[in-house]
Amino acid sequence: MAAVDDLDEVVEQYHLAAGEFVKGNPEPVKKLFSHREDVTLANPFGPPARGWKQVAQIMERAASTRRDGEATSFEIVAKYVTPELAYVVEVERFEAKVGGREAITPFPLRVTMIFRPEAGVWKFVHRHADP
Repeated sequence: MAAVDDLDEVVEQYHLAAGEFVKGNPEPVKKLFSHREDVTLANPFGPPARGWKQVAQIMERAASTRRDGEATSFEIVAKYVTPELAYVVEVERFEAKVGGREAITPFPLRVTMIFRPEAGVWKFVHRHADP
């Protein structure tokens, strides 16, 4: 069974992976998500996605619009953990070149992440982010 400390470790892994995401590499973030058909993603880059295939496609598309970026800070607003489900609400701050622009653009996101244990490891089952 996944524990509270394990969730903290997964959130830290996500923070590192998010830094890669804004460099255009979605793979480290994708590894942290459930690959089951009930996984969902709602982000500013289009309609909500459901099922691993759609979620992976949306992440790849979103990462492809970011480059030369970095995660500048993460502020956890709330966290709640049970043996079967956990959530984290945070403010994430990034800087990156967005789209075809050459200027580095800062962008904060308000984020809610829901996790569940799968084979003893916390996995994202839902993520919602908006500016």
